[in-house]
Amino acid sequence: MSTGLENLRIDNEEVVNDEDRSTFEQSQEIEREDSVSAEREKEECFSPSSLPEEDEVIKDAWCDPENPRRCTFQDISAAAYMIKSGIQRTPCTKSLGLSKITGMEIFFKKEFLQITGSFKERGARYTLMMLSPEQKKRGVVAASAGNHALALAYHGTDLGVPVTVVMPISAPLMKVESCKGQGATVIVKGAHLGEAKEIALKLGKENGYQYINGYDHPHIIAGQGTMGLELVEQVTDIDAVLIPVGGGGLIAGTALAIKSLYPNIQIIGVEAESCSSFSAAQDADHPIYTSPSSTLADGLSVPMVGINAFATARGLVNKMVTISEHWIAITILRLVEMEKAVVEGAGAAALAAVLAGQLPELQGKRVIIALTGGNIDTTILGRCLDRGLAADGRLVRFGVTVSDRPGGIAELTKLLASMGASLKDIFHERAWLKSDIFSVHVKCVIETKDRDHADKVYQALCARYSHIIWGPSQVDL
Repeated sequence: MSTGLENLRIDNEEVVNDEDRSTFEQSQEIEREDSVSAEREKEECFSPSSLPEEDEVIKDAWCDPENPRRCTFQDISAAAYMIKSGIQRTPCTKSLGLSKITGMEIFFKKEFLQITGSFKERGARYTLMMLSPEQKKRGVVAASAGNHALALAYHGTDLGVPVTVVMPISAPLMKVESCKGQGATVIVKGAHLGEAKEIALKLGKENGYQYINGYDHPHIIAGQGTMGLELVEQVTDIDAVLIPVGGGGLIAGTALAIKSLYPNIQIIGVEAESCSSFSAAQDADHPIYTSPSSTLADGLSVPMVGINAFATARGLVNKMVTISEHWIAITILRLVEMEKAVVEGAGAAALAAVLAGQLPELQGKRVIIALTGGNIDTTILGRCLDRGLAADGRLVRFGVTVSDRPGGIAELTKLLASMGASLKDIFHERAWLKSDIFSVHVKCVIETKDRDHADKVYQALCARYSHIIWGPSQVDL
């Protein structure tokens, strides 16, 4: 028989058991919530949206490797109509002197006469004109070391579109200042063009600017193609057109325009040996990265050809050739001397291929060569001219040991004068000379008429002096 005390004890135990269960269930619920919270925090930590901005990979929506956009002839025709009042219709004239030297009938399409000094104006203006009204108000951004930046800056100001340009620290100061003078917002940042592009894409995302690729945006390619429409109107019975190739936008648009009208005209691309990305893409059948190196044709130093440009140009380019620094320097010199034209290394590359004898099949043909740009620093121009003279055998370094007694050097300079050589520089070396203590080694730089003249000077020196070191590689003793 249960007593009241026992009933009380049982009731108390049930109450305690209910409280224990309640406490246990609450603790389990807390643990579950903590676990869910921890999982959420873990997911958020590894969510792409939570990564630092500098680690984000921002892609150019207009240049998708998975979905390349091919330009059409109709695009180029529309571009020609829209930009005709805003760019120069550059001359395409015959070169009598270089036609005689090369054995070809050479015509120069002088794109370096555009207002900002290059063909880039064509694509820049068309792309800016094709922006939506809202985008025109927000503005555009680009990464460029020179010509593309100048073209966007000039036409952006003309069309009332704000332009921001990111230029690498290696960009020539003259071009940086020119871009500022044209009204663009210029940011000098990035060790090379690749870093400048990443910065430009980030700026575009943060500020709503549209990023404009200087050689691969579809409207850029269409705009560049207008050069092809012009030159077939200016010259008849064309056999071949030679075009410098960097990112591929110019050759893609121009080849499409010409081949659509005259399929038999040969399109030949010319690249710098230091960065032949288009040739590499042809070999691989798709754009691939090519490690660039320093070159006089800095405008052609593009490590990977454009996705859209390559897709558009596929099957339209008959031949690709590469050219050395040696011939680029000589060509810049030839254009200054014979055409009175100041052309940058990239702009001179196509002619360089002809002067180097790499296109013998064009002998007797009518050939148009695109001189695509003239924006070259004066200091670089001076170096190019010196290199051209040296490569031409007209600027010569040599070392000769002469008597260190009075009249020794005077005798040397008199000999050079009698041979018609101009003394540009002279340096004495005594301390490290191992021969006669009364002798001095003299290093000279002379200018001659041509290589044959230089050989005659060398023979005259050999007839007078016993110790002569001829040529640049052996003078530094």
